[in-house]
Amino acid sequence: MFHSVRPTHDRLLVRFAGVHSREDAAQLVNGDLWVDSAKLPDPGPGVAYTFQVVGLRLVGTDGKELGTVREIIEVGDRLFCSAGSSKTLLPIHTPYLKSVDLEGGVMTIELPAGFEELL
Repeated sequence: MFHSVRPTHDRLLVRFAGVHSREDAAQLVNGDLWVDSAKLPDPGPGVAYTFQVVGLRLVGTDGKELGTVREIIEVGDRLFCSAGSSKTLLPIHTPYLKSVDLEGGVMTIELPAGFEELL
């Protein structure tokens, strides 16, 4: 259970009940944090949480089905996803990501030149 939370720079500083020192906190580094999704704040217009896009149908701007989003991978400030049975990572960051329709269950991307042959 968390004790308190406050923004700091571009992150959140969270204090957990029972964690009283830096040494105690160090044991939690790179751990998993589970949160009831109903308690998450709305990420805002045009923004989605990663867990919300996993499972969406991925389509190209030409309407071609590219598969279902299996996972999201962050590389620096760029996002990629794997979809369907392809082992190719597809870019889902600007300028390739065109739309995310959570209600419709579809993410649309524009494939970079040459990617069609990899799928």
